Amino acid sequence: MRATGAPPALEPQHLEQAFARAATLPRLQALVIARYGAIQAERRFHGPSLDAPVNVKSISKSIISALVGIAIEQDKLAGVEQPIGPFFAHTLKRQTDPRVSGITIGQLLSMQSGLVRTSGPAYGTWVASRNWVDYVLTAPLMSEPGGPMVYSTGNSHLLSAILTQATRRSTFDYARTQLAKPLGITLRAWTRDPQGIYFGGNQMRLSAHALVRFGELYRNHGRVGDRQVIPEAWVEASWTPRTRSIFSGQLYGYGWFIARAGEHPMYYAWGYGGQFIFVIPDLELTVVATSAPNGPRDWEHLGGIYGLLLEDIVPAAEAAPPGA
Repeated sequence: MRATGAPPALEPQHLEQAFARAATLPRLQALVIARYGAIQAERRFHGPSLDAPVNVKSISKSIISALVGIAIEQDKLAGVEQPIGPFFAHTLKRQTDPRVSGITIGQLLSMQSGLVRTSGPAYGTWVASRNWVDYVLTAPLMSEPGGPMVYSTGNSHLLSAILTQATRRSTFDYARTQLAKPLGITLRAWTRDPQGIYFGGNQMRLSAHALVRFGELYRNHGRVGDRQVIPEAWVEASWTPRTRSIFSGQLYGYGWFIARAGEHPMYYAWGYGGQFIFVIPDLELTVVATSAPNGPRDWEHLGGIYGLLLEDIVPAAEAAPPGA
């Protein structure tokens, strides 16, 4: 927090408007705003405390992406052009389409694998299956690998299965040592598939404060203090546009959406129901919102979060003295 008497890091009037607007969103549980490396304002509206783990839904995909980047740096994976076939040789004996073996790690990260969609209406059938990995890999391709983005949690789950093989550790154990420990956050075990592989794109549980630290890790080019936790080049690669969502129209990199907040480049991790980490580097700003994770998709709620960010929080940062 800023020292007493120091100029505010966020202009007070816009900041007050942001929290007033936030209070009108019945599903919003928490809003935390960090600037210049410190939490400047926060509020819990509903639900657990800001230090209690909550279901962050598909923000899990951004965390899986970070783990892939670490594994590449540690030479446990060859890189984003590495084909997935050797990891799943037994399963792919039942797949007659040779293109599946040639799908790359990068195509899983950017949702351009062409594999069957397992999100949206198809999600329930997939997670009720006896083998989530086999379900994804043996179904007919939806599109050419490397083609259009087809948002699918199955892509991220395959990455969790790959990490499990490549690191010879569970995704949970790898995440706990490579991310949670250096960030100083608590990560508890989460859902596993019937074969014991930790869910690679959903159901991770992290607190609002932990999400701020993860967002700040990316804002600081992968560093925590003097430690390079994620390669700086991986942050840049993750924030490089590779495709575009047919649903939101937003650009997508490796586990992160890419947009603009007025004149400012903005990168965000997005989970179902209104779980967000927004990072706006040139304003030195990280904003976290958590929401009730269940229930039908509520576009009005999502629009409300975007509104308070773009119309109140960003102006509050723009109007404050630089480096306050």
